[in-house]
Amino acid sequence: METLEQRLGYQFRNPALLKEALTHPSLGHEKQRYQEDNQRLEFLGDAVLQLVITEYLYAHFPREQEGRLTKLRARLVSRDALKAHAQALDLGRHLLMGRGEEASGGRVRASTLGDAFEAIVGAIYLDSDFATARNFVLREARAALERVREEPIDINPKGELQEILQSIAMSGPTYEVLSATGPEHAKTFVVEAHWEGLVLGRGTGLSKQAAEVEAASDALENKLWETK
Repeated sequence: METLEQRLGYQFRNPALLKEALTHPSLGHEKQRYQEDNQRLEFLGDAVLQLVITEYLYAHFPREQEGRLTKLRARLVSRDALKAHAQALDLGRHLLMGRGEEASGGRVRASTLGDAFEAIVGAIYLDSDFATARNFVLREARAALERVREEPIDINPKGELQEILQSIAMSGPTYEVLSATGPEHAKTFVVEAHWEGLVLGRGTGLSKQAAEVEAASDALENKLWETK
């Protein structure tokens, strides 16, 4: 663990928190007994991460509107972004998991690595304070944050959602119009994004296309595909 702490740039006062952050739920399932795993820390870390990134974007993009900031945040906390942070820290090598999970590629799976990174954030927060956790997140995400500041990324929610879902199951989302109300020249459309039996998000717009974009943005924010 000492090598990992050096990579993290943080030494835990309570090493048990680090072990918990690295423990995949499959370990307890395989042993058929209760085992502390990283799901609760992931839940906490996700909230800390969201706040840190939100705070950063609010401070550094004073002229951007809420919709644009939401889309930027979705990109910065996406599964691919978190996987990249985890890989930079070599978290996969340190994960504790069941043999079945490992044999199926668990150490390199994007969702597993992203969850572990969020759990590490949660563990650092509990072991220290918000300021320390914030510094850790900003340090690890520095390159991505600098890219956003120097060259604001072209946000394409539908394309991004399509890419993420196809990387998981080789199938993209479908969009269903729930309603189209109002006069012919000024209709308001409500659309849902569906995938693999899940309702990923919902959007409203003055055109079907605009509503689909909002539904995709909502889906990127919700990340419900991770429950599959």
